[in-house]
Amino acid sequence: MARSSVRKEVPAVEDTMSLTPQDQDATTEHGGHDGHSGHDGHGDGRRRKGPDADRRRRRRRVLRWSAIVLAVVILGTAGAGYLYYQHLNGNIRKDDLNLGDAKDRAAESKANAAGQKPLNILLIGSDARDSEQNQKLGGAKSTFNTAPRADVQMLLHLSADRTNMSVVSMPRDTLVDIPRCTDPDTGKVYGALTSTITNDSLGRGGPGCTVATWEKLTDIHIDHFMMIDFSGVVSMAGAIGGVPVCVDANIYSKSSDGHGSGLKLEKGTTYVKGVKALQWLRTRYGFEDNTDIARAKAQHQYMNAMVRQLRENATLGNPGKLRKLAETATNALTVDDGLGTVAKLYDLSKELKKVPTQRITMTTMPWQYSSTSSGRVVPRPGDADKLFRLVREDISLDGKGKKKSTAATTSPDPAAADDRIAVRVLNGTRSGTRLAASGRASGVAQLLVGKGFTEAVPDSSTVLSEEKTVIRYPSADLEGDAQRVAKSLGIPTSSVKKSTDVSGVTLVVGADWRSGTTYTTTEDDDRTPSSAQVINGSDEKQCMHVNPNYTW
Repeated sequence: MARSSVRKEVPAVEDTMSLTPQDQDATTEHGGHDGHSGHDGHGDGRRRKGPDADRRRRRRRVLRWSAIVLAVVILGTAGAGYLYYQHLNGNIRKDDLNLGDAKDRAAESKANAAGQKPLNILLIGSDARDSEQNQKLGGAKSTFNTAPRADVQMLLHLSADRTNMSVVSMPRDTLVDIPRCTDPDTGKVYGALTSTITNDSLGRGGPGCTVATWEKLTDIHIDHFMMIDFSGVVSMAGAIGGVPVCVDANIYSKSSDGHGSGLKLEKGTTYVKGVKALQWLRTRYGFEDNTDIARAKAQHQYMNAMVRQLRENATLGNPGKLRKLAETATNALTVDDGLGTVAKLYDLSKELKKVPTQRITMTTMPWQYSSTSSGRVVPRPGDADKLFRLVREDISLDGKGKKKSTAATTSPDPAAADDRIAVRVLNGTRSGTRLAASGRASGVAQLLVGKGFTEAVPDSSTVLSEEKTVIRYPSADLEGDAQRVAKSLGIPTSSVKKSTDVSGVTLVVGADWRSGTTYTTTEDDDRTPSSAQVINGSDEKQCMHVNPNYTW
């Protein structure tokens, strides 16, 4: 389904908000939006009289107003409700979820015994200059109406049992492989790209291409996306009364050569809203080492504080603020069709609300600087794969709770007979300090043949560098075969990975298996890599370090 980016004609916010809670309540009491007839349950069709009835009506009215809140732009809080329901629905823009080819998509997660599934939601911050307001906020007049970029990308993972939540952000300067994407509106096909900056994915058909890029990289199935632009950030921060952020010194993000967001704050905690909130999220020059990594850290601090503010604001006793928040949130959002109504957002917000703040864990994808492109980064081998596996297997990143959730990925197709499984074996024992171990591809291929895998063949044409032995397969129908090969060699299933870089089951003998016929592996402790820069959602002491060259 093509995107719905043109808003419907709806009443002005001021007109809608001019109705008092009592005015709107009258509609409901007479069989209006919530479907109730106004009967008291005694069958006579009359309302009860007296103070108890008044209290009940007030309570219903407050609950109904509270249910409007759609503060789910980042981590959601309260409920939905049906007051001016169609008006709010008309605010929400929708787009297709995944624009990639089927071969690049991850398998859906399987429900646990209780019927629960983990939820994975990609949060996207767009730098689109597609309106006068966004152009004014984003600057750079020459970029007006150019292809938008996904400058903020965060994967929100809600555990199957709803006890914990993890957020993994990817630096905007990360080089990734972007899969082929097809624009749902024009039918234009964007060819696959290699080693390309990740924020370019948004301009290749829409947010569904960013979703496809994440699935290809992580093999994590993404259920939904939420996208917000410059003006949405500004309006959301204002609707909740500002977001508290902290710097350890006065900061002015503006250099003599024009770099910087223009953020100017005094040392300590400041409630930022409007343009200042946007400046905070865009600042890299002035935070720590002036890199996108520091910017991601500042974004985490903002997100954690915003969650706390949302939960503080979404209380039963403040209907006026909730109305404003509902209006602002629905206007700010672009979502996939699966979240494209007030009711669907409400259902999601109820699930998100189950997680206590102290069980929310913010992380950054482990990274290292690219050896081929100055200033760019790439996923850090080993650590990034491990972080993605923990999310994929629904293991909490805060180290609490059960080691593993009962939710698991869909069971693979049964393996073929051993003598029918074709296996290509490569030598990946070369490292930065050691040459490749001679003959490893041939040796392990012979080992497999001896175990009954008579179609195993060595490929000595390429020597790779692989820290750990890995088995790759290109599509879901070969996953069972790959796992069968792994089992026969004692290789853990966590080292079996889907990859479109191979055409069949491919075993890369890594630097951890330079000799011998027995593969030895240490037990993975399932701890979050330290390079993921973990921040707990309840930590109110976070404070950004200011680069001394940007103080005043």
